[in-house]
Amino acid sequence: MTENSIRQIYTVSKLTREIKTLLEDTYPFIWVTGEISNYAVPSSGHSYFTLKDQQAVVSAVMFKNQKRNLKFELTNGIKIIGLGRLSLYEPRGSYQIIFEHLEPEGAGSMQIAFEQLKKKLMDKGFFDDKHKRPIPFLPFKISVVTSGTGAAVQDIINIAQRRFPNCCLEIFPVKVQGNESVNEICNAISLINHLYKSDLIILARGGGSLEDLAPFNSENVANAIFNSLIPIITGIGHETDFTIADFVADLRAPTPSAAAELALPDKRMLMDRISEVVDRIDTALKKKLQTIYQSVFDLTARLKSPKTSVYDLRLKLDDFETRLNNLMSQHLHHHKEKCLWLSEVLYTRRPEKKIFDARQHVKSLTESLTHVFKNKLHQLQAVHLNLDSKLQTMNPEAVLKRGYSMSRFVSDKRLIKNSTDVKINDQIEILFSKGSLITRVEKING
Repeated sequence: MTENSIRQIYTVSKLTREIKTLLEDTYPFIWVTGEISNYAVPSSGHSYFTLKDQQAVVSAVMFKNQKRNLKFELTNGIKIIGLGRLSLYEPRGSYQIIFEHLEPEGAGSMQIAFEQLKKKLMDKGFFDDKHKRPIPFLPFKISVVTSGTGAAVQDIINIAQRRFPNCCLEIFPVKVQGNESVNEICNAISLINHLYKSDLIILARGGGSLEDLAPFNSENVANAIFNSLIPIITGIGHETDFTIADFVADLRAPTPSAAAELALPDKRMLMDRISEVVDRIDTALKKKLQTIYQSVFDLTARLKSPKTSVYDLRLKLDDFETRLNNLMSQHLHHHKEKCLWLSEVLYTRRPEKKIFDARQHVKSLTESLTHVFKNKLHQLQAVHLNLDSKLQTMNPEAVLKRGYSMSRFVSDKRLIKNSTDVKINDQIEILFSKGSLITRVEKING
């Protein structure tokens, strides 16, 4: 008998497969509680996370199809209770829990979903006052989105008839709970905006549990309210009930009846107010007319007769005419005397006299310039004679005529000024006043 026939040897695949079968058969479905961590959702849409407590961790997964039934979002840090089955992922040899159902530990899933959606929409700015549309003071037409058979619609009709019967109410019956309620509410709001014949929308529902109010806590309804171009008042549930729709709406009323009261003013109060304003206007107009009549009376008493005004103006015109004639006579006399004076001045300054004076001045300047030019010429002639005399004295030819001679090299005609400038056998030309000699140096005496 061989050793291999005694020992049972497993391959890794076989061992892993048997362990997987053992786990799945032993723990088909179990309830597990723990805290979610390392939560991740890849492109497949499945949710992968780790479930942990203080002593241990286990890998977990919830597939996309099972997630559709969740009423809250999975995030890190949430403690959950879940129903799942154990399985082993063969490529890694690690076991995991595949959850079929999850619910938050402690608080209900709907409350968790409510708080999560509330925070999400708040971060997007859905609740900001800057997005709230003003509610019209006196809407001509109001569209009511609510159940067609509930008490809320009857309350709204009764209050509208009592407060302002002239307003047109348009009822859009929708389901306010159940699977189709969210779509019907969103479609109704969209249709009203498309028709764009209403001044205001009231979204209403009677009281109920958190499950009954679930459609008004959905993200689709919140988006429909936020994107509505027509202002929306919500009156959902009782006074203590708050929904996501209430936070997004332009105005929240605690009940459907209160929504109708906020939407419409009291006609009797408006009539009383109008009567009061009319009385005040009438009184103010009477006082104003009385003041105007008194002003007209005072002005009439102060107003002169047109005949008297014309007579006064004629007297004033005659006075202005006399003064104007006097001023013109004085002005002409003054300018006549000025013209005579200017004529005399002009005669004394006639051009013939100025021309004669200018000619005399030119003649005097010519004589002065001729005298100066002659003196300057004599001075230049004297300087020229002096310089010419000095030049003649320094002329080398004059020196030669006095018996002196000059020596220069035959090769480059350079003058010899010192005996050290020449060498033995240099050819030298000696210049006299008449003729020259060419000699060769045989001896140099220093």
